[in-house]
Amino acid sequence: MIMSGYFSVCSTYMYQHRYMDFLLANYKELNMPYPFPVTLSYISSPLLMHGGAILYFDDEDEPAGALGYIYGTGENDYEDRHVIQIQVAFLTEQNRGSKIFLEGLRFLIQHLDEQADAEPPQEIHFWTAKDVRKHRLFSKFAKQSQNVEGEYGGMSGYKVSLAHLRTYITSLSRDGRVRVCNPEGGTS
Repeated sequence: MIMSGYFSVCSTYMYQHRYMDFLLANYKELNMPYPFPVTLSYISSPLLMHGGAILYFDDEDEPAGALGYIYGTGENDYEDRHVIQIQVAFLTEQNRGSKIFLEGLRFLIQHLDEQADAEPPQEIHFWTAKDVRKHRLFSKFAKQSQNVEGEYGGMSGYKVSLAHLRTYITSLSRDGRVRVCNPEGGTS
């Protein structure tokens, strides 16, 4: 499958508006385990906290995916700016696939490397609802760091160094088959 869409950084008000409209239109499909006000804070924080927002556009130039991140983590009062925390990552069902997901990771790394006003972060953190399929996917390139049970259900936290994520992406073979890189290094 050849990817015919493209990724774009939401650096203008128009694109930021499209980012929010897209995520709000897909609120139910986000399946975030929080009430609406909390979910809204997560999806809008990349725009409000000087993070970053990225949209994926399909072959008809319509938003079909979004990714938002902030610098730092709440547990360290956002002082740990060597870390980015993914606040939301979503692809519409018809666009979910390893090719677009991997191209999104590649685009994110390139975007972070191009930030002229800041040193690139060293680590990426993200959370997801506990799910065996998601764990299989994310453990291909990230190390599970936490499991928590909360008011809204179980969540798993993951971490990956930017260097390891680069290695993982470049280790992919040309035929689209993925070789698994262990989060601690090495391949299997």
